[in-house]
Amino acid sequence: MIRPYDYLIVGAGLYGAVFAREATDAGKRVLVIDKRPHIAGNVYTEKTEGIHVHIYGAHIFHTNDKRVWDYVNQFAVFNRFTNSPVANYHGELYSLPFNMYTFNRMWGVTTPAEAAAKIEEQRRAAGITEPKNLEEQAISLVGTDIYEKLVRGYTEKQWGRPCDQLPAFIIKRLPVRLTFDNNYFNALYQGIPIGGYTKLVERMLDGIEVRLDTDYLAQKATLDALADKVVYTGAIDAYFGFRLGALEYRSVRFETETLDMPNFQGNAAVNYTDRETPWTRIIEHKWFEFGKDEAGNELPKTVISREYSAEWKPGDEPYYPVNDAKNGALYTQYKALAEGEKNVIFGGRLGEYKYYDMDAVIAAALDRWAAELSR
Repeated sequence: MIRPYDYLIVGAGLYGAVFAREATDAGKRVLVIDKRPHIAGNVYTEKTEGIHVHIYGAHIFHTNDKRVWDYVNQFAVFNRFTNSPVANYHGELYSLPFNMYTFNRMWGVTTPAEAAAKIEEQRRAAGITEPKNLEEQAISLVGTDIYEKLVRGYTEKQWGRPCDQLPAFIIKRLPVRLTFDNNYFNALYQGIPIGGYTKLVERMLDGIEVRLDTDYLAQKATLDALADKVVYTGAIDAYFGFRLGALEYRSVRFETETLDMPNFQGNAAVNYTDRETPWTRIIEHKWFEFGKDEAGNELPKTVISREYSAEWKPGDEPYYPVNDAKNGALYTQYKALAEGEKNVIFGGRLGEYKYYDMDAVIAAALDRWAAELSR
């Protein structure tokens, strides 16, 4: 039986769009579906008052992978945005990433040697040699004062668990610098696509058939019959009907509002690091594009989003896999089931139960397509 498509791609986010583009360019027949009413997955942006609003949370492209950078630049021009968030602890403002500005504000030190000595003094006082959890890892990196003011409250809001019950690796990639560098990402290439991420993904999917508002799992048998292979980027446990139990995620809720003022907080991202403030951060979307529209005009209004971290429940959007031992073991079992699905490729953040930066998602999709070609 000849099926109308070579690949059915479930999910019009970055992984699905990249795979679809590569397969189409190689002459394959591709159908992309998504249960949402829009493309671009969680990088979807929507224009409000001339501002490209990141509907599912802030996304700042950054990579050291020139292959990936060259790839995305086929579909968009990127601006020079550099991520320099600010931490707000009960009205005290600190630089993120943790750098000499942070250390000076916290301790009054002015040299890297003084800052390093202060961190070492506090690490020794805490009696930490081999960090066993996130709390100990954070104190080893930045000392007790910064941990208590700028790490503990934010992290416990983000993950819904005490820091001493979280694995150390979560915070190992936290940037700590004994310089005055406010660039959060240590990446050679970074920026925001001019015109927003939705336009970037639209260009990736140019000429490819896309069906929105289409729930794959609700009509799986019918949709499977359309293609020789399925590329599935949804939740892996949902694919198998949660037969082994549900994997855990953290979710995020957004309160977004348009304000009749040109400037609310003066920065794209301000993290609220005390435990008492219910939101984790406020994003002011216009500053991702320097407060101007695509024609370079100053924008008279602004759009902000307060972010609230929450435990995931059915019906919520799953954002962050909870990569502890229990969930890791459960995912291993689901992965074994997935390997038995010979005509299904599981990819992306949900399909692989893995936190992915955007560049890593794109690289994974390119690598998977290369593997397909070599078969």
